[in-house]
Amino acid sequence: MTSTPTFKHVSYLWDEARAAQLNDDQVALLLYRSNLLGADLRLTNYGGGNTSCKAMAPDPLTGEMTEVMWIKGSGGDIGTLKRSGLAALYMNRLLALEGRYRGLENEDEMVALFNHCIYDLDSKAPSIDTALHGFLPFAHIDHLHPDAAIAIAAAKDGKRITHELFDGQIGWVDWQRPGFDLGLQLRDCLNENAANGMQLRGIMLGSHGLFTWGDTAHESYVNTLEVVERCAEYLESHYGGASPGKDRPVFGGEKMAALAPEQRTQQAAKLAPVLRGLASANQQMIGHFTDDDRVLEFIDSNDLDRLAPMGTSCPDHFLRTKISPLVLTLSADADLSDAAAIRAQLEPAFAGYRAMYADYYNTCKHDNSPAMRDANPVVLLWPGVGMFTFAKDKQTARVASEFYINAINVMKGAEAVSDYTSLPRQEAFDIEYWLLEEAKLQRMPKPKPLTGRVALVTGSAGGIGKAIARKFAEEGACVVLNDIDQDRLAGAKDEFVKAFGRDAVATTTLNVTDIDSIQRAMDEASLAFGGVDIIVNNAGISISRSITDHTLAEWDRLYDILVKGQFMVTQAAVAVMRAQGLGGDVINIVSKNALVAGPNNAGYGSAKAAQLHLSRLNAAELGGDHIRVNVVNPDAVIADSNIWAGGWAEGRAKAYGVTVEELPAYYARRTLLNETILPVDIANACFAFVGGLLSKSTGNMLNVDGGVAMAFAR
Repeated sequence: MTSTPTFKHVSYLWDEARAAQLNDDQVALLLYRSNLLGADLRLTNYGGGNTSCKAMAPDPLTGEMTEVMWIKGSGGDIGTLKRSGLAALYMNRLLALEGRYRGLENEDEMVALFNHCIYDLDSKAPSIDTALHGFLPFAHIDHLHPDAAIAIAAAKDGKRITHELFDGQIGWVDWQRPGFDLGLQLRDCLNENAANGMQLRGIMLGSHGLFTWGDTAHESYVNTLEVVERCAEYLESHYGGASPGKDRPVFGGEKMAALAPEQRTQQAAKLAPVLRGLASANQQMIGHFTDDDRVLEFIDSNDLDRLAPMGTSCPDHFLRTKISPLVLTLSADADLSDAAAIRAQLEPAFAGYRAMYADYYNTCKHDNSPAMRDANPVVLLWPGVGMFTFAKDKQTARVASEFYINAINVMKGAEAVSDYTSLPRQEAFDIEYWLLEEAKLQRMPKPKPLTGRVALVTGSAGGIGKAIARKFAEEGACVVLNDIDQDRLAGAKDEFVKAFGRDAVATTTLNVTDIDSIQRAMDEASLAFGGVDIIVNNAGISISRSITDHTLAEWDRLYDILVKGQFMVTQAAVAVMRAQGLGGDVINIVSKNALVAGPNNAGYGSAKAAQLHLSRLNAAELGGDHIRVNVVNPDAVIADSNIWAGGWAEGRAKAYGVTVEELPAYYARRTLLNETILPVDIANACFAFVGGLLSKSTGNMLNVDGGVAMAFAR
């Protein structure tokens, strides 16, 4: 190349040196191109789009060269696509399937026939888009869902605009659900234009997306960028004022002003648990919140009430956002201090949405349609504040949010150049309840025990707290890591993100002796995940002193952190749990010292006893809210624990007449099981309480001490 293409609305990421290292391996270049396209969300959304290449390869049975198509397999994401995510099919067999095609009424049976075309037995399952790529003759093909292109595809005058914008070089195929017939239509569109002397560089799918191609991976990549750039330039030229033939600004102009950023997050944090509870009427959901400028422009506009009920156009958007969002009529600056009153105020809106969805299902269903799924909204729009999304896990909720922002972009563009059109209700239903989609859902792995639950473990950047948080994350929970040590917290976050992904973890500074810090932590949990379900009061300190040496300052510090801290964190968490109305769990990490009297332990031991009885009192009070309160009593957890800092080890060694180095063996020898207790042992005990098997137990105490007879409950 003599020069690098420049673009304003998309990113040119191709590295000639990197591409040259792939030695003209067409599959490797396909993967390279795919990852670059997927890295720019202006080109396609997460999990959306499809890419392919066709090349000659030796037949493993005959050794003769044959044409093979490699294409992204079912359910993959081009941004992270690897060779294992590709399907590889014999082209001659794939094309021969046209002779077996029995028409639109029998579309779905063709997917099973794709398996008879497999070239690589380690292939990923072929996707529904396979025929769309197969019947186009080009070596490299990109099928993407760029907002700029879909805005034109979803415009009332989209076909005309496409023809004029690209001088006839981009073809048009009207909306149809992806499948074998759509592949044949793409081929027919290409051939009809060729017969009229027009060589196409791409095809626009009405309301759906864009197909572009090239003879090489780089040609296809650049062609895709150029087409999307042209679409984006066209839209941009129509923003900022009235479009030709339209006498009003995009979205009808601003209807109301958004709250200030800090006010938005404060209101969102208060309302999120209420919304989460209402949205979890069928199954427990995880939330996501955004007040992105693009969202605010839409939800604060005059056209919100007209456009929102129309729903989305692109099927990729619709599958993740449901038929339409729920627009909240709650004032942006409403007083949210009474969660029960707010819940009562919002319940009719949720009931109305469920009734609308049931009517949509009953009106559009077929004899063989799957049973109606969760009728609760996925997307909730709060004018003046922002957008909430709720789904079975954080990633799904976040992706739904991203897809609805894509839908907003599409509506904005379509309205700027024409009028926005959404999928007809029946077409939307046929996508949502497509038997192939249902089969994909049925193949998904069974949820882990804590999927859909949010856990906040105090002092979770190290020691026992981190072990508990890790166990919960392993079992599917979203965890809110916290500590007063910023460096330790940052290290724990990096560790958890690497192990569980960014959607599984949030972090916040938390000082359990500071009520404002505690409230901020609850707000952070609500903003990150919609609320909180599991609280583990784990943060603590240890001070070992004789009665004569113990200072009042040490006494106050022990009681402030262990007792008052447990009380204040529980109090704040209960407010969130009650707002959700989903019940919950409080686990207090106490100690065998709550039950056993020993020397040099007046402050610590009595504070632990107070924690234990406070737990009983809370269990007695909160049962009516279905909030369970239980206790885990560790003893002598030495590994990776801060409890041994600050002279505690020396104090205990002196009390027992051993050296500090002899303490671990001493503690193990005095247990009935002769076992050393590790942080993971405490984590397993906590999971026992929240994992489902003990869901009808509260006010209980579980000793994890290797067996200390003096600590037996009497």
